Amino acid sequence: MKARQTTARNTPDDAANRPTIRIGVSSCLLGERVRYDGNDKRDAYVTGTLSRYFDLVPVCPEVAVGLGVPRPPIRLVGDVKSPRALGVHDPALDPTDALRAFGRTMATELSAISGYLFKSRSPSCGMEGVPVYPTVGSRRARKGVGLYAREIMNAHPLLPVEEEGRLADAGLRDNFLERVFALRRWQETMLADPSPEGLAAFHRAHRLSLMAHGRGPLGALDDALARIGDTDIRQLAGEYFSVFMTALKCRATPHRHIRVLRHLLARLRPYLDGDDKEELLMLIEAYRCGRLPRIMLLVLFGHHFRRHPDPAIVQSVYLYPGPEELMLRSAL
Repeated sequence: MKARQTTARNTPDDAANRPTIRIGVSSCLLGERVRYDGNDKRDAYVTGTLSRYFDLVPVCPEVAVGLGVPRPPIRLVGDVKSPRALGVHDPALDPTDALRAFGRTMATELSAISGYLFKSRSPSCGMEGVPVYPTVGSRRARKGVGLYAREIMNAHPLLPVEEEGRLADAGLRDNFLERVFALRRWQETMLADPSPEGLAAFHRAHRLSLMAHGRGPLGALDDALARIGDTDIRQLAGEYFSVFMTALKCRATPHRHIRVLRHLLARLRPYLDGDDKEELLMLIEAYRCGRLPRIMLLVLFGHHFRRHPDPAIVQSVYLYPGPEELMLRSAL
């Protein structure tokens, strides 16, 4: 079967304002009629929101390997860790090797993307929970991973990936978006030409963000940066990036965010009067109780730090994310 990649789509109306953050996405989620039955699985959040901020790169692996539209449906059969994709009505149909090979090819071609959105439960694109049947005639299924998605994730284990259904969970959505923007900053500042100064600046910019994901990784990365003059910078950058992206995958909790907010308040205490301190404490408590989104606290803290600049805070992406990230992550 000859591989055929779906052409990338520029979603913004103005090509001059084309987003620089590229995300791979299952074509059907963008409304492309590439499903086995000739339909699509258009997702309103992907097409109506994410398309305004990201350059979405659509790929349908089943079409790409020549299965056509419409086409006989396939499902995963066999061992959960290494199943085969067989035709539901005709088990002789077996595009397994083609789908895996296409996944490996695209893992190389899409090496510069900053995230991937997969179609849930798809035998090719499902990220998790894809039905895998022990034998051809089985009715009971176990849970596995789509063949194409597995190749992408194996090749790029630190790449932020999600499925469209999970984006309905505000916490999962926020975590995915935070990792996408963080990876893009890494790609822009460190991947092309890593330097000790660049790595140190990247770490300073993300210390508060890391604090919201747990103390252990932050301490480990602080220790790693202490070796910055004694270790090959590319080796150190690789080690740093692995710990950094793994840490961000652990979801930040309100409790951890409150720890960061109290840290910010402590930095401001020498400059605030009693009323300002009381106001911030009251708003932190309101956030803890779920009565206030975190974005309102970040705006207010940002206002105070603009009046009282702090070298350790001024470049923090936790407090001063870019406008696109601020808009997309303002729900929590």
